[in-house]
Amino acid sequence: MQTDNRPLSPHLQVYRPQLTSVLSICHRAAGVLLAGGSLLLIYWLAAVASGPEAYATAQAVLGSLPARLLLFGWTLALFYHLGNGIRHLFWDAGKGFELRTAYASGYAVIASAVVLTLLVWILATTVGGA
Repeated sequence: MQTDNRPLSPHLQVYRPQLTSVLSICHRAAGVLLAGGSLLLIYWLAAVASGPEAYATAQAVLGSLPARLLLFGWTLALFYHLGNGIRHLFWDAGKGFELRTAYASGYAVIASAVVLTLLVWILATTVGGA
């Protein structure tokens, strides 16, 4: 009996990535990013509770360019995860499984995440004066 070097089950090297699979992987990654970004929120809340000096330090740290880029990514992950979660709720209800609808909703999730992220950051910088 000849042994094959083929994999026993499908994996990422066998299949060409599709929008639905990529969005599924990104949904999981966004969840991890949200958990990590929550540590920044906890840091900020602890600084608020610790007094003016700790708050000023936290504001300086979180106001830096690298921190702002991380917060922008966290905001994008938040809106993406929210939109894709709503999409999954429709799937749980048995709606949106048609290929055309699945792709349309996937693109809608991406577009809405980008638009909402930009809107929040534009509003935050104009209203908040950051």
